[in-house]
Amino acid sequence: MFYRKIDESCSLTAGMADRLGTRVPGTTTSPTEADAAAYRSAILRCAACKEHAACARLQAENPTLDAAPSYCRNW
Repeated sequence: MFYRKIDESCSLTAGMADRLGTRVPGTTTSPTEADAAAYRSAILRCAACKEHAACARLQAENPTLDAAPSYCRNW
């Protein structure tokens, strides 16, 4: 269950970044330890969110977004 939630959070975080036209925090071509920590934090913030279903629906219906929804803990 936990690993499935983390996997889903990775997808939702990446999807939100794509729709906002930005990068997932901590993902660069030459990541540092601080980048890895930022990425891990973004995924864990998403995993703690109770709005995964709403987020998945929002992303399925919108190829781009001007802003993240108010419930998003990352943007």
